[in-house]
Amino acid sequence: MTDTLLDRPIWSALATRQAHLALAHGKARRYLPQISPLAAIEDPDDADALGRLCLPDASIIILDRKGITVPRHMQVLRRATGLQMVAHDPVPAPEPRDDILPLGATDAAEMVALAKLTEPGPFEMRTHEFGGFIGIRIDGRLAAMAGERMKLPGFTEVSGVCTHPDFRGRGYAAHLSTIVAARIAARGETAFLHAYADNQAATSLYEKLGFSPRCEMKVAMLGPAEWRHDGAREQG
Repeated sequence: MTDTLLDRPIWSALATRQAHLALAHGKARRYLPQISPLAAIEDPDDADALGRLCLPDASIIILDRKGITVPRHMQVLRRATGLQMVAHDPVPAPEPRDDILPLGATDAAEMVALAKLTEPGPFEMRTHEFGGFIGIRIDGRLAAMAGERMKLPGFTEVSGVCTHPDFRGRGYAAHLSTIVAARIAARGETAFLHAYADNQAATSLYEKLGFSPRCEMKVAMLGPAEWRHDGAREQG
């Protein structure tokens, strides 16, 4: 399977394996708003179609190797450089542990709270529906989690990796990420992930787990043009 699909992973996922999770307008697609704000367009010349998929009170996030075209009537609220990493030879799955638990709908509120605290990326009340989420609870509290997100032919993304500050330094993120990547490999797929390019701690961890840098990615959060840059809507 060609890895050029990874150059535009959101489009590649929403046009194939995750088409059932997509809202579409023209050549633009986005995930259902309750699941993820990630969006993409097939043809940059039709970028304005993206604007019709942006809710009036919410932003969308674009991720693309080549670049991002901002539609009319929208503005860039935040821009960053991401690093895409691929695990062609991930480390083996660790020995099973009793404290690794599957996470789902009944855990959604805690998963969102942990994601808002640690900011591993956008996380909504139905993000767990991407599947494959597991976590570790300490005295009933959700201490760490990891799961899957974008799925395209031959590839699945490891995402949502985070640890509550009270429980860092115990290797939970590495342990959960290794399990998720190993499960993807066991299905005959290749695991990949994204981290901010300047997050050296995260990229170093992922390299130890068998991920290698593939390319830098352009990342942008877009909102309606009338919003202020802090995300609030201009008055009047």
